[in-house]
Amino acid sequence: MKYFAHQTAIIDEGCQIEEGTKIWHFSHIMPNCKIGKNCNLGQNVVVSPEVILGHNVKVQNNVSIYTGVICEDDVFLGPSMVFTNVINPRSAVNRKDQYLKTTVKTGASIGANATIVCGNNIGRFAFIGAGTVVTKEVADYALVVGNPAKQIGWMSEYGHKLQFSNKGTAICPEGNQTYKLENNKVTKIK
Repeated sequence: MKYFAHQTAIIDEGCQIEEGTKIWHFSHIMPNCKIGKNCNLGQNVVVSPEVILGHNVKVQNNVSIYTGVICEDDVFLGPSMVFTNVINPRSAVNRKDQYLKTTVKTGASIGANATIVCGNNIGRFAFIGAGTVVTKEVADYALVVGNPAKQIGWMSEYGHKLQFSNKGTAICPEGNQTYKLENNKVTKIK
């Protein structure tokens, strides 16, 4: 094997797991998942059938990633955060054909105990605060907190809150990258 799985982890047949990935205690990887290189799945993680995780995805303890979720490269999923995949679940009604898709785009971070209601995509390098309940789309670089989620600012690719000048630009204090805010949209200036 090119990846590591703790002896208590269960890996079902049909999974594609790339090199350098680590799967820890009591985790269950269900059929037909695709997990990229250098991912780290903490203790008690469940990855449901057909989930796709890109490269370098970090999944903390007690996270369930349900069918319909795609996490692109460099995504961080905080401890005990939650995805849903059916908008109106009922125990007595089978809605497996109604799963809604959720894409977490490159570099996004989702804080501990956050809930992502299905069908709402998370933008590139967005930052979802701990305990936040996401009920609508989140823009690239957006910082959202609360229940329901409310945008309170913008974040750099290094995870620092951006302070925009009256000219609409901001510089990340760690990465020295420059960002532009225009028409309520942030872009990194190359």
